[in-house]
Amino acid sequence: MSADENQAEQWSAAEMSAELQRRGHVITSWDKIGSIKLPTEAVATMYRIGLPEQEASPTVFKMWFPPGCTIEAHTHACDYSEIILAGSQKVGNQWLHPGDIRVGLANRGYGPLVAGPEGASVLVIFANGRWQGITLGKNDGSTLGTDEITDHFTV
Repeated sequence: MSADENQAEQWSAAEMSAELQRRGHVITSWDKIGSIKLPTEAVATMYRIGLPEQEASPTVFKMWFPPGCTIEAHTHACDYSEIILAGSQKVGNQWLHPGDIRVGLANRGYGPLVAGPEGASVLVIFANGRWQGITLGKNDGSTLGTDEITDHFTV
């Protein structure tokens, strides 16, 4: 399947919202939701539990971080949880492996994040739509991909 054909089959947030409002539920997949490659080469896929335009809806990300990918220390304006699905990831000074779960509170900094030699596949669940990374210290936000993700997945 060509990239154009794959793009044609993907849901936009607006299409998902319309279908949810019409039927009350949707069945989809990570492929149909679509993904975006960030400047760090990390790949992000996300959806909201409930209507995509409601900021109160929990937000779910599936992230792929290539080997050695580093994401600067940051925080979020809501509580969240991360589950390592495959590979490994160093958070601060601690290595996490498949099955490890990290629970974080809003406005508490962490990082940097560094993907292990095999990369890292991570499921991240935010309590609501205020998932956007907030820079800490002298970090400039360039590794967070907030603008790219917001532009790609917003209704």
